[in-house]
Amino acid sequence: MLLIDDDVDDRMIFGDVLKELVPDIIYNEAINGEDALTKLGNGLLPDIIFVDLNMPRIDGKQFLAEIQKLEQLRHIPVIIYTTSSHESDKKETRALGAAYFLTKPNSLHELNLVLKGILERTIAYEVK
Repeated sequence: MLLIDDDVDDRMIFGDVLKELVPDIIYNEAINGEDALTKLGNGLLPDIIFVDLNMPRIDGKQFLAEIQKLEQLRHIPVIIYTTSSHESDKKETRALGAAYFLTKPNSLHELNLVLKGILERTIAYEVK
């Protein structure tokens, strides 16, 4: 799994909830789309990618557009994980190939439930 988010607190919370759900998951982080593309170019091949929309350098939409150009990455489900709830962002990211659009939940419990559902549907992880 790869989470791309420039907010260190959001990465920490996401990682904590994810490790609680799937303790043996291999979890990677990137601080923006540019960092993620470098890691993916160096051989990282996650089963699923979560990406924030608003980041410096290469944002979430630009990242989506870039990985759609790469045959070896195009099949990876990408889930938008953002504070935005704008319908225009949902439509645009869907058109760019996003599998899901997830507005960041307000509580750890809600994040736990949402991640559990996504993991079970998307990549069939054994989730607690």
